[in-house]
Amino acid sequence: MGVAFTALRSTAQVTKRNYEMERLAYRKDRPMQLVLWPAVITLGITLLRLFGELQGWAPAFFSRAPGGGGAIVGISWLPFVLGPYFAVKLAKSGRGPASPWKAAGLALLGLLIAMGGFGVVQALKLQVWAALPAFLLSLAVSFLPYGTWPELGRTLIRYALAARVPVVIVMLFAIYGKWGTHYDFLPPDAPPVLLAMGPLELWFFGGFVPQLTVWIAYTVLVSTLLGAAVVAIMKPKASAS
Repeated sequence: MGVAFTALRSTAQVTKRNYEMERLAYRKDRPMQLVLWPAVITLGITLLRLFGELQGWAPAFFSRAPGGGGAIVGISWLPFVLGPYFAVKLAKSGRGPASPWKAAGLALLGLLIAMGGFGVVQALKLQVWAALPAFLLSLAVSFLPYGTWPELGRTLIRYALAARVPVVIVMLFAIYGKWGTHYDFLPPDAPPVLLAMGPLELWFFGGFVPQLTVWIAYTVLVSTLLGAAVVAIMKPKASAS
């Protein structure tokens, strides 16, 4: 009787320990947990970029040019790293797509549609208000791959918002404060209607709208394209746990 009771208690302890390990692994790989440290690192890079521009550090790393000037320190490069990172992590946790190439193909299609929309805006020389559908179209097509890999889609949407909302806030202060950074500089060929806008309008059309449409789409689609392609090629195996 005592031996049976001891064996039963041992089994219960092992089962409880396994349950706790699985629960911790699940919590670690949930979309919000998966996004947490990449989001913190992204925020740190945004603040470092802002500080570097305000201090006048090397333009190759901290360019003040409109649009960022391709500076090395910036968050627009991160989808090339984080897309594969998120995709492989999800695949290894058993949440990969049935067809990674289909997800990659839909992401590429979304990028082409978004670029085509802005190509039409440029060809027709549409004004700011008339160009809004192109911005909304870019956001809409970012959901094209969602159905093929919803776990990655949710993760990337959360990360994209965590990356871009701080930029929207920084741009608001930069535009009102005229800080002289790329967050408040207008390109030399900016349309006259944009140059004539007050700070709030300029922030809305030059900061809020593009950051929360085009840049969200860029982050989601580029990350999905690269991440799905890496998973398709590497074929990471789901962990036994």
